Amino acid sequence: MLHEFVTANRAEIIERCRSKIASRPAPRPTDVELEYGVPLFLDQLVDSLRVAQSPNAAMVKSAGKHGKELLDSGFTIAQVVRDYGGICQAITELAVETAAPITTGEFKTFNLCLDDAIAEAVTEYGKLREHEGSERLGSLAHELRNLLNSAILAFDILKTGSVGVGGSTGGVLARSLAGLRNLVDRELAEVRLGAGVYHQETFPLCEFIEDVEVAAAMEASARGLEFSVTPVAKDVIVNADRQILASVVANLLQNAFKFTHSKGLVVLRAYATADRVLIDVEDECGGLPPGAAGDLFRPFEQRGANRTGMGLGLAICHRGVRANGGEIHVVNHPGAGCIFTVELPRLPPPAPA
Repeated sequence: MLHEFVTANRAEIIERCRSKIASRPAPRPTDVELEYGVPLFLDQLVDSLRVAQSPNAAMVKSAGKHGKELLDSGFTIAQVVRDYGGICQAITELAVETAAPITTGEFKTFNLCLDDAIAEAVTEYGKLREHEGSERLGSLAHELRNLLNSAILAFDILKTGSVGVGGSTGGVLARSLAGLRNLVDRELAEVRLGAGVYHQETFPLCEFIEDVEVAAAMEASARGLEFSVTPVAKDVIVNADRQILASVVANLLQNAFKFTHSKGLVVLRAYATADRVLIDVEDECGGLPPGAAGDLFRPFEQRGANRTGMGLGLAICHRGVRANGGEIHVVNHPGAGCIFTVELPRLPPPAPA
């Protein structure tokens, strides 16, 4: 029986499928996809194949659930389809190599299960994505309108000449324009991440931090916050998509400025170990509630009292860092603040000419 063959060779099938997914150039595989997605689907497949009287029913039901779980975990539609395909290839190859006694009818049932599973998972995924997209588009329009309205009102007041550009009204205009710029940068990064379009380049970390510092210092000043940047060694080199990495760090800084208490301090530091490059953004937000750190990188997650924005910044940060082959995590200091850290592979310095 096919389900007995799959059960008996579970470890080998999982290993083969993980190997196929790990070698995939795009979309890039994630640890969650390899460790969680592959065994989950294989177990669902075995359960479905055991239901001889109605081989598709259990699979279809679990496929929709699987599609929702993948979406909630931040997977793309391409990952959903290719993971199902990877399982199919691994099972078929192993069966052929070992000359397993599986009948043509069983293979037909197996392929039908897979076809229905993919169709149902993609349909469920599409429904959820469409709903999420509608919510996101509405939130984006709302956020754009608010920023534009604030900028227009501030500009109209400044035009009268009754207040100076350097006063509080000018500050409102500056914050609104900065917010619009940040929103556009974030959306551009989201589009590129969704399309899987990356442009890797090699550059010194110190130059990258200097570029980020200019805009961040202006935003900190407009919000009445202190902002500190630590010096970066000139021999620290990274290979990454510079635009996406800039969006990641900008999002972390914007969150830090947004939640740090009045006249508080935000620190940007970058440094390196023997094989890793680390970028820290430390704030004075007062810390996170118990258990909140684990959910911060989920889409639409907002934990602070300030509910402006769509709650997408940290989710985009997570995807952006993973696209660059790195990791992101947060250390919570209750009563003080948080330190968000981006870790990237370090390149050796260029050889002397």
